[in-house]
Amino acid sequence: MRLAVLCLPLLLLLAACAQQAPRDDGLYRALGEEPGIVRIVEGMLLGSARDPRIARHFRDIDIERLREKLIEQLCFESGGPCVYTGDSMEESHKGLRLTPSDFNALVEHLQDAMDAEGVPTPAQNRLLARLAPMRGQVIDR
Repeated sequence: MRLAVLCLPLLLLLAACAQQAPRDDGLYRALGEEPGIVRIVEGMLLGSARDPRIARHFRDIDIERLREKLIEQLCFESGGPCVYTGDSMEESHKGLRLTPSDFNALVEHLQDAMDAEGVPTPAQNRLLARLAPMRGQVIDR
């Protein structure tokens, strides 16, 4: 009887874990998996660096680290097999004084890069919806 009492919580926990839906990687696949995400991030960064509205924000940063962390983040947010190892959005944007216009310009370049990769509009919208909550963590920090 004592063994049954000890095993019951373990069995319930295992049953609950077995019923969880597997991680949905459909968005990750729609973005082209890691190679597609790399091209999207690089396209977004190139567009941003050429944009006089926001280029100044990319001048004095470690662009290679930024590229790496953006790839991790988009991979993770899209349901891919990555783990984001960067700083929080608040911490990484602290003191930058980004405006809504700055944020919107970056999103434009993200959309342009996804368009260039042939990412379908519904998949673009899914990614943007996953990233949208970060807006308040980035602007004016």
